Amino acid sequence: MTDINPRLSDTSRFPDPVYKETVLRPLFDGAKSHHVDAFRKIDRAHLVMLVETGILGTDIAGKIAGALDAIDRDIDPAALTYTGEVEDFFFLIEKELKARVGVDVAGRLHTARSRNDIDHTLFKLGLKERIDALMVKARALLSVMIDVADAQKETLIVAYTHGQPAQPTTFGHYLSAAIEILIRDIERFGEARKIVDLSSMGAAAITTSGFPIDRARVAQLLGFSAAQRNSYSCIAAADYITSTYSAIELMFLHLGRLIQDFQVWTSFEVGQIYVPNALVQISSIMPQKRNPVPIEHLRHLASQTFGRARAMLDVVHNTPFTDMNDSEGETQGMGYEAFASASRVLDLMASLIGQISIDPQRVDQNIRRSCITITELADSLVRIEGLSFREAHEIAAATARSVVAAGGDLPNHGFEPFRAAFAQAVGRTPSIDLQAFQEIVSPEHFVAVRSRFGGPAPEPMQSALSSYREQLAALEAQADAFTARQSAAAAELQQKFTALTGAR
Repeated sequence: MTDINPRLSDTSRFPDPVYKETVLRPLFDGAKSHHVDAFRKIDRAHLVMLVETGILGTDIAGKIAGALDAIDRDIDPAALTYTGEVEDFFFLIEKELKARVGVDVAGRLHTARSRNDIDHTLFKLGLKERIDALMVKARALLSVMIDVADAQKETLIVAYTHGQPAQPTTFGHYLSAAIEILIRDIERFGEARKIVDLSSMGAAAITTSGFPIDRARVAQLLGFSAAQRNSYSCIAAADYITSTYSAIELMFLHLGRLIQDFQVWTSFEVGQIYVPNALVQISSIMPQKRNPVPIEHLRHLASQTFGRARAMLDVVHNTPFTDMNDSEGETQGMGYEAFASASRVLDLMASLIGQISIDPQRVDQNIRRSCITITELADSLVRIEGLSFREAHEIAAATARSVVAAGGDLPNHGFEPFRAAFAQAVGRTPSIDLQAFQEIVSPEHFVAVRSRFGGPAPEPMQSALSSYREQLAALEAQADAFTARQSAAAAELQQKFTALTGAR
């Protein structure tokens, strides 16, 4: 055992070559791929604030601004190769500043800030941009779904429970259920965005600074809604990450359930959805095959998106409540893959829903053979014949069993079994004749009488569709307000920074 102090005998030099290749190079490449623009904005906003608060004079700030401008002109980040001469992208820019204006002037840009608050702020800028872009596509899907639901609000389909035909409804009514979930999912993204939309700048390493900085001003110049209040939270709270990826996880879990229905409904045995040729691939060996494989791609891409979002939550799970690398750099890049696959799903799903149609013959056949209008027969026996619902239910069940056993259909083959079941249960002949029976068990009648709030009948459907359009308009207006604020902030930052470059 040696008694030599390792601190005195250590002759190694940073960076270790393995550390350089396994950690520093990937981090550098991620920064230059994803965060260059955010770095630029943060440098400029911080510099403007330092001047406005009197921490820096315009002469020094002008030199820094001119150098930053020159760096942007002279250096193409995409062409950079990591050499290990500096630790990361931040120190590369600082090195370039020093080369242009000297150590003393260059070093003043970093007054009252840290890589801690810089990193979390640029990650938030990156997430806001991606959230906004993804929500454009989500609202486009929502718009298509509302339009199709409106156009198909009277188009009959078979609704399933537990994998079995249950009741008739309309395709518009079915899509409306999914529309309501998508609206809530978009709203959930809006709530996540509120958390992302708080600037961490000015927290510095942990506790802010003794300099008279204006955190709200930097937040404004960067297009944030406000500065995040608690400085420890600015560098330790990862809920802006977990909220965002939880929103992704839930949206694509929910869309995945819709996709699964489409897969079943396009099967040969069910066949109530028809996918046009433009979205069908053929078999290389079986001439009869029409494979609606876009639905399969939707399913696995939605699952990949869900899995990538869940992985982000797993990475943050059980990490210390402090600034740490677990939620930064490469983790952010990993999360962006969830946005990439999510974007593909939303585009493809909007295209698919906009083009599919319902096969009325298959729907009619499936409705007739499955006796799914029998619920209305039971209801009608209560209203017309004065029976209790349980007694009416037993008569209807006996009718359905007889029709299915005989391989018939309810409108054409159900009346006599109904009369027999009624007479056996009640001891008299029903007042419902054949014409009334066929009307009662028709799917059109089934839908029409379900005119309660939220039902598939025309009146509640029209009310629902109007509500969905109003909600979509409100979401669009909110997005426009976000865009306007970002644009105004970018314009002001550019104007203030340009003024500094002219102050040299």
